[in-house]
Amino acid sequence: MTQTSPQLPDGFRELALGDDRLRDVLELDAWAFANTQSVDDLLTLPSPLPTDRSWALSPDGQSLAAMHASYPFAASPVPGGRVDVSGLTWVGVHPQWRRRGLLRTMIASHFAHSLARNEPVSLLFAAEPGIYGRFGYGLAARSTTLTLPRRAALRPVATDGLDVRIETVHPDRHADLVAELHASIDRPGWVTRPSEASRRTRVINSPLFAEGRETQRILIAERAGVPVGYAMFRRKPHWTDTGSPAYEVHVLESVTPDAAVAHLIWSRLLDLDLTTKVVTGMLAVDDPLLSLLVDLRTANPIWSDQLWLRLLDVPTALTARQYQAPLDVVIELTDADLPANAGRWHLQAAPFAQVRVQRTDREPQLRLDVRELGAAYLGQTSLCELAGAGLVEDLTGTALLTTSAAFGWPIAPVASWVF
Repeated sequence: MTQTSPQLPDGFRELALGDDRLRDVLELDAWAFANTQSVDDLLTLPSPLPTDRSWALSPDGQSLAAMHASYPFAASPVPGGRVDVSGLTWVGVHPQWRRRGLLRTMIASHFAHSLARNEPVSLLFAAEPGIYGRFGYGLAARSTTLTLPRRAALRPVATDGLDVRIETVHPDRHADLVAELHASIDRPGWVTRPSEASRRTRVINSPLFAEGRETQRILIAERAGVPVGYAMFRRKPHWTDTGSPAYEVHVLESVTPDAAVAHLIWSRLLDLDLTTKVVTGMLAVDDPLLSLLVDLRTANPIWSDQLWLRLLDVPTALTARQYQAPLDVVIELTDADLPANAGRWHLQAAPFAQVRVQRTDREPQLRLDVRELGAAYLGQTSLCELAGAGLVEDLTGTALLTTSAAFGWPIAPVASWVF
């Protein structure tokens, strides 16, 4: 599937950004997001920006009015399969150049570049969730954050054979360990860091990001001396007016591949001296911790939108995943920005078997927009839920339930880091 180059606003040019423009990129990012760190300080750190996939709009061929980039999330997990994903990131517009159609131009550019690289799916985290739906992105993953009291009770799980060590995070010692364990997780939406710089960025102990908290620590769970899970965290010191300690533990990222590892890691985090509460990072809505807790109410869960997904090449994307029930349905799809996706598609699948997606002239059974199909793609947002909101039309009275069941997935999607 191909996509033509975007129409540029009058007087603007698209520039490919290289490493030599990093200072300009950071200055534009500071304008767009009001960053508090100085550009000079940020230049001392490894930059995760994929400069070979970064583009800017310029009014004069030199200065940057807006920019966008994408991460190459190759072979990223989707329900029952893997697909190459283009992770849209670093989207920003200088305040001087707002309301000139630059964002729409950049989204069209992102679509074109992603399709040229044969990446049929795009993911993003939305700083403002009201923006990206109009470009065909659907809400495909939700997450939760917990604030747990110290010594919150967990249901018992045997942790025989597991040990723990707690260390100060250091790139040379922990970058490969974190990257390897993180990449071992097979959960839809679980994108890993694609470059050496992005992997080292996660384990940099810079005071720029401490926000009043201690240096970054890592708790590593080992089985027979082999690392099998971890949690990276920082404690935030606080003393009450009466002189009592009331520290907070902020968990930046956790990898807990089985029940024993999850129980051991969270038990240790929940019983650190001087602390009164533990704030988790982003967790899947089916993360084991939610079921391990004896009293979930005490965790004060906060639910949030997380991954927004856009199908760029519908037949390729639908073929890349599996379906948990037999499926034989004709879908009529609308797509205002990528007309090659629009029309009627015949989708045939059996559980864990070959998937067929092809054009058809048959009468449609479901009618929906690419935004809703993207929302359902990772298996969490159900087509029935969307139909209840009037966003999916069942033209037969029977196709919705079977198709919704097939698109679902028993493992909830999530990403562990904001890209």
